[in-house]
Amino acid sequence: MTGSKTQSQSIYLTEPMSETEDRVLRTWLQRREAESGQRTVTVSTSDQQLTALTRREDDPVVTPVRVVWLPDIANGHRGQRLREILSARDPLHLSPKSQRRVLRKDPRRCLVLEGDGAPLSELRDRLAERGGGSLPEFIRRQAALALERAERKLLGTQYKVSRFVVEEITDTSRFTAGVKQLAAKLNLTAAEVERHARADLDEMVAAQSRRAIALWDQLGRFFSRAYRLDVDTTRFEELRELNREHSLVFLPSHRSYLDPLVLRPALLMNDLPLNHVMGGLNVSFWPVGPISKRSGTVFIRRKFGGDEIYKWTLREYMRFLLNKRFNLEWYIEGGRSRTGKLRPPRYGLLTYLAKAFQDSDASDVYLVPVSLVYDQLYEVSAMAAEAHGAEKRKESFGWMIGYVRAQGQRRGVAHVTIGRPLSLRSSLEQEEDSRLAIQKTGIEVCHRINEVTPITASSLVMLAFLGIEDRALTVPDIGFILGPLVEYITARKLPTAGDVDLTNPQVIRKALFTHLDSGVLERFDEGDERVYYLGKDQGLVAAFFRNNTIHFLVVRAIAEMVLVAAVEEKFTDPLTDGWEEALRLRDLLKFEFFFSDKDTFREELRSELSMVDPAWQDDLTNPDHAGHILSGVRPYLAHRVLQPFLEAYQVVADHLCDAPVSRVFDEKTFLTECLALARQRRLRQQIACTESISSELFATALRLARNRNLVETEDESVVERRREFAAEVRTLVRRVREIRARSHAQLDRLQSPDPAADLVDVPATESER
Repeated sequence: MTGSKTQSQSIYLTEPMSETEDRVLRTWLQRREAESGQRTVTVSTSDQQLTALTRREDDPVVTPVRVVWLPDIANGHRGQRLREILSARDPLHLSPKSQRRVLRKDPRRCLVLEGDGAPLSELRDRLAERGGGSLPEFIRRQAALALERAERKLLGTQYKVSRFVVEEITDTSRFTAGVKQLAAKLNLTAAEVERHARADLDEMVAAQSRRAIALWDQLGRFFSRAYRLDVDTTRFEELRELNREHSLVFLPSHRSYLDPLVLRPALLMNDLPLNHVMGGLNVSFWPVGPISKRSGTVFIRRKFGGDEIYKWTLREYMRFLLNKRFNLEWYIEGGRSRTGKLRPPRYGLLTYLAKAFQDSDASDVYLVPVSLVYDQLYEVSAMAAEAHGAEKRKESFGWMIGYVRAQGQRRGVAHVTIGRPLSLRSSLEQEEDSRLAIQKTGIEVCHRINEVTPITASSLVMLAFLGIEDRALTVPDIGFILGPLVEYITARKLPTAGDVDLTNPQVIRKALFTHLDSGVLERFDEGDERVYYLGKDQGLVAAFFRNNTIHFLVVRAIAEMVLVAAVEEKFTDPLTDGWEEALRLRDLLKFEFFFSDKDTFREELRSELSMVDPAWQDDLTNPDHAGHILSGVRPYLAHRVLQPFLEAYQVVADHLCDAPVSRVFDEKTFLTECLALARQRRLRQQIACTESISSELFATALRLARNRNLVETEDESVVERRREFAAEVRTLVRRVREIRARSHAQLDRLQSPDPAADLVDVPATESER
C-alpha cells in the first residue's frame, strides 16, 4: 500500500493477534493518540468492519500495522543438530508463550510495525485497473504485502516472500480474458478452464513462509555438511546492481541434488534474495517437498507437452514473478550431468521465460550463468552404474535418508563461480526467428558457464590417470605428467578453483589422497616403490571429475589430431587441408562440446599451435615439418580428452552397419546391444578406456548419426553412408591411439623423479610413508 497521508483521518488496519500482541498494540495506539491529539481508529481484517470500511464515502488513509518480535541476535545459535533444525521458527513471529517471556525479559525486541498507507480512493482505483475481485479482499492482501515489505527492511532480502500469488494472478481482467480465449480454442467452458488453471497454480506456486525458509536453510546446511563452500565473489557487486531494477535468472550447471543447497547460501551471504527454484515434481516427496515448496521451490511437471492450459498457466506465473522482480533459478541442462561435462541446454523453460518476459512490464531480465564444481560427489558412483546399464533408483523418503547419511563423510570443497550476466532482451533481439534466438541464448549461457568453470586439483589428478588406464603411476610419474600441464594452464591464464595453487605439490598430493579415500584410486605398497592406479570399474567415476576440465582442452586436442593427420596424409596445402580436418572433427564432436563460431575457432586453433611451436608457420612446405611439430608436443592431451568419446562413437558406428534399413528403430535395444559390444571389446583390449562403455556417450553418438540421416530411413544408400561414417571414426580412433602411444613413450623415458622435481619432490607425509 502506498500513497500520501494528507487525509484528515487515518485508519489502522490490524490482523488477528494474540492477547499479548493486542496489549502491546493498544499501548502503542494510546501513545499515538497522546502525541497527535487525535483519536485512533482500528479496523480488523478478519471481521465485517473491513466491508463497512469499503463503503465509506469519505477518503481515509488506510495504514496496516502489525506487532513483530525481533530476533535474539545476541543469544542466537547456528547449531546443526537435528533437534535444532526441526525447531526453526519464523524470525519475527513467536508463540504466545515466547511472546510473554520476551516481553517480560527483553521488551526492546517487541516492535509495532507500520506498512505504507494508501487512501481508500487509491485502493479502489488500483483494484479497477486490475479488472476484478473483491475490494475487502484486495485491501486485505495489499495490507499484508505492505507489512511484508516493512518486515523485509528488518530482516534483509533473504525473506522476500511472495504471498497471495494465486489471487494476484487470477483476480485480474487479463486472467479472465485468457481463460475465455483458451476456452474458445479448446472447446471447453470458461469455468472448466479456470478450474484447471487454478489447480495448476495451486500445484506449482511456491507458497513461501519464513518458518519454512528458516527450516530449509538449516536442513540445507545439514544435508551439505560434507563440503566446505568456496565462492568466487568477483561478480556479486554487478549482480546486486542489476537486481535493483531487474529480475535475475540463475542458470547453474547441474552436478548434484545438492546444487540448490550449495547455491542458496552463496547468494544469501552476498546480499541477494532467495530464488524461486524451478524443480521437478519427482523430488516433491514428503517431507522435503512441502518444506522446499514453502521456501521457494516451484514444482513443475517434467512433461506437459499437450496440456495447453498448463503451459499458459506456467507463463502467467513466470510473468507475475518477473513483474514483482523476483529472481528465478533452474538448471539449464534439464538434469544432472552424468559425465561431468556440461550437457546441451534444454530450451523449454527458457522459451516460457522469453514469452513471459515479452508479455510482462519488465524492461529487461538478466540471465546469470553459474558454475558448480565438487571435489567429490557421493552420487557419481550411482550415475556411473546407470551409464553402464543399471536402473536409476527412484527418489523417495528412504532414498533421501541414505543420501543424507552419506553426506556425513567429508568430500572436499564445493566451488561456486558466477559467469558474465546476459541481457535477455538484447539476446532475443539478435534474431528475428524467436526459436533460433532462444537456442542461441541457451548456448551462449553454456559458453559462459564453461568459461568460468574452474580447473581443480581433483580434476587434474584424474586427467593424469585417464588415458593410461591400465598403468599404475608413481608420485614422480604424476608430476611428470602434470608439470607441463600446469605450465600450460598458467600460460593460458585458465581459471582455477578459488585460491588453489596448482603449482604447489601439496595441493596435488591432497587431491591424490582424496581420491584414495573415496576409492576411485588404489595403491600398491609391496614393490620397491609405491604406485597408484584406478580402482576396479572406476573409469566413469574418474571421468566425471576429469570432465569438469576438458572443455578448456578440446581445441588443443583437435590441434594434435590435425598434426597427426598432416603427418599421415602428407597435406599438400597444410593450412587449407589442416583447417578442413579441424572442421571435420568439430562437426563430429558438436553434440559433445560447445564450440566457438568458426572464425573464433580458427583463431583458437592457431593459438594452440603457437603454444606448441611459435614458428609452426615458418616451414609449411617441408613435408617433415608437421612431424617435427608433433614430436615437440608436451603434454599430449588428445588421448586424455577425446579417446573415450571416439571409441564410444566407433562402437555405435560399427553397430549401425549391422542394423537393418528401416524407419522403425528400437533405440533402447540398440543402446543395450552397444553396451554389450563395448564390454566385449574392452575385454579383448580393442577399447582402451573403460569410460567408453557408457550409454550416455552412445546416446550422443546416436544423436550425431540421426543428424547425418543415418537412422530411421528406408533409403538403401544409407548402408554405404553408415560404412563411411564408421570408417571416419575408425581413422580418428587410430590417430588418437597414435598420440596415446607417443605419450606413453615419453613416460617410458622417465628414468628418475628429477624431471618433475619442481612439482612433486617434497618430503613424504606420514600417510605416504
